[in-house]
Amino acid sequence: MNGTILTLGGGGFIGTSLSEALAASGNEVVALTRSTTKPHHSSIKCVAGTFSSPADFAPLLSGCRTVIHLASGSTPGSSAGNPLHELEHNLRVTFALLEALQNAPRCNLLFVSSGGTLYGDKTITPATESSRIGPMSYHGAAKAAAEYFISAWTQQFSRSATILRPSNVYGPGQTVRQGFGIIPTAFAKLMNNEALEIWGDGNAVRDYLFIDDLIQLCLAIVNTPMGSGAKILNASSNTGTSLNELLSLIEAVTGTHIRRVQHAKRHVDASHVVIDSSEAHRLFGWAPQTSLADGLNHTWKWWIKQR
Repeated sequence: MNGTILTLGGGGFIGTSLSEALAASGNEVVALTRSTTKPHHSSIKCVAGTFSSPADFAPLLSGCRTVIHLASGSTPGSSAGNPLHELEHNLRVTFALLEALQNAPRCNLLFVSSGGTLYGDKTITPATESSRIGPMSYHGAAKAAAEYFISAWTQQFSRSATILRPSNVYGPGQTVRQGFGIIPTAFAKLMNNEALEIWGDGNAVRDYLFIDDLIQLCLAIVNTPMGSGAKILNASSNTGTSLNELLSLIEAVTGTHIRRVQHAKRHVDASHVVIDSSEAHRLFGWAPQTSLADGLNHTWKWWIKQR
């Protein structure tokens, strides 16, 4: 397939890994980042900016075949009580991109949304793409709004988009960032011999997906012609793990006990979110290949190397 691929948020955890995988498979990649970054592959060009207006995107869309939108500037906790934070740090960039894409008729869109914050509590059966969404945070509500705007864009301009809803992604390359990921936070606390703060009783269940498995699905989506309209697709391990079980696995992998400071459960946190990704298997033959224990082991080895 001819044409460049733009990764918006290309300097982040998922964006960096995906940009490198795309380049390694022979694609020309333009990674859009918040700050100047030196690429790790000769086929990756990095462009730094705020990307808050259509004019910021317009010159980059010429010759582009796919934009992969991975940028996110908030978490459920960081925007709690502050909906304007979502407007400024997430929705403004998305709206600017969509307006610019109106004038780039050959460019498709892959939007990496959020399964964990969209589906709300799913205590009986795993959430499918047709499940009713019920975001409990402004962060999740902003992801839902972005999805609706993307769907409207595809209908108004006869365009193609895939909306990918991954579960909690983790793995090598994910550093500590306030509110982003319990796994790197736990590893960092162990490295620094500090206590880990947790909210609730530790029985909250989540679905953890290894970064390499997510990248393989993204590559399959990008390399397959998209149908018209907006297609929603889940990406998950299909397995629920409680926080207590996760921390026990981390202790087993690291051989170190995790000291914990417990707080009351927050209103923005769902109790049980497990996601069904059988549709991704049906369409692309994709299934996660990495067990949680193996993924944690790979991730811990990466942390040791960084140290």
